[in-house]
Amino acid sequence: MVRSKSDTRKEDILEAGLEIFAERGYYNTTTALIAEKAGISQPYVFRFFKTKEELFVAALDRAYERILQTFKNVEANPDQLVTKMIEAYEEMSVSNPNEIALQVIGLSVTEESIRKSTQKGLSRIRSYTLERFRAVGIANADRAVTTFLARGILCNISYFIDLPELIDDGAKPMTD
Repeated sequence: MVRSKSDTRKEDILEAGLEIFAERGYYNTTTALIAEKAGISQPYVFRFFKTKEELFVAALDRAYERILQTFKNVEANPDQLVTKMIEAYEEMSVSNPNEIALQVIGLSVTEESIRKSTQKGLSRIRSYTLERFRAVGIANADRAVTTFLARGILCNISYFIDLPELIDDGAKPMTD
């Protein structure tokens, strides 16, 4: 499928937004910085996104969609599913580190649309993971998903603030 120049520009802005928001946070990012990164004029940003908040929500939604797709792409035997999902997330964290930062930033922003985007993203990941854990017969799937998500959020925070000792790499994921 061939994308129009307008679609390409919107993608450029969205990806620039992901990167700048991840580097500078929500409150320290301006649309001028995003426009500069995307190689366009600041008014052109507003052709696609009415506000900085709308652009952040689109970037955050993109981040959560990439995470969800990462989990959907995992193929594993039932006894290896949790481990393979963790490995896939770790690989995605290296290839797409901005997604990790945006999740942490999204948790701290109080604007209602951003809070709703965060709730929606985490809820979708939780629902998918719970469905997948149940489908493969993981005992106490609800608890396993809570532990899986809690460790993931702790990993995100550890990465974001550069404090690796928050995570005990020797810990086995709890699936019972």
